[in-house]
Amino acid sequence: MGRKNENQYELDIQKQREDSISEFGQIDLEGDCAPEEYGKKLHVLCIIGEIEGHECSAQNLKTTKYEHVLPQLAQVEADARIGGLLLLLNTMGGDVESGLAIAEMVASLSKPTVSLVLGGAHSIAVPLAVSTNYSFIVPTGTMLVHPVRMSGMIIGAPQTYDYFQRIQDRITGFVESHSGVKRARMEEMMLNAGQLTKDLGTILVGEDAVREGMIDQVGGICDAIAKLRGMMQENGR
Repeated sequence: MGRKNENQYELDIQKQREDSISEFGQIDLEGDCAPEEYGKKLHVLCIIGEIEGHECSAQNLKTTKYEHVLPQLAQVEADARIGGLLLLLNTMGGDVESGLAIAEMVASLSKPTVSLVLGGAHSIAVPLAVSTNYSFIVPTGTMLVHPVRMSGMIIGAPQTYDYFQRIQDRITGFVESHSGVKRARMEEMMLNAGQLTKDLGTILVGEDAVREGMIDQVGGICDAIAKLRGMMQENGR
């Protein structure tokens, strides 16, 4: 009977892990990188597709819902068994307020954090990529920097443009305070008219993002995990 219960427990744990991956894009990785008294888990969180905010995206879009992400980040902070966060990014951006909310929460974690840009971290995903203590980008990874956009037809007024400028200032200020790129350079890249057809902005590929001071290092998953484990050891986690 005891063996049967143990097997059922293992199956339940496996089911929970599979559900966490399929439903929320998260998993806890076990390892022997941290002191026994604090725990050994690395929490992996994926930001994939479009960052969904207060409005639901179309049914056929792959999305990351911020109301799912924020509780996970709170759990990372509160759970003593988790020693660090690995943030995997492959997103075209999405809701500005939601993206900034996630970025601010990641930046405020007391535990070591590392991000890895895979396919791309575009638009509001740029603050997410730089919100961690250390950041990586794969050689073919891309980052798209552009101004805050208005969609649809609006009646322009000075107050409208002032509002959008304030949103843009929040983004550039966050990126400047969490990376090596200066606000003036960030705005220069945003307003670049030479790279994007019929639009403004700059595309940074791999080493370009490191050269601009936005990302710390070109690397892959092995580099990101090794860096996070080293940070956990240094912090006694």
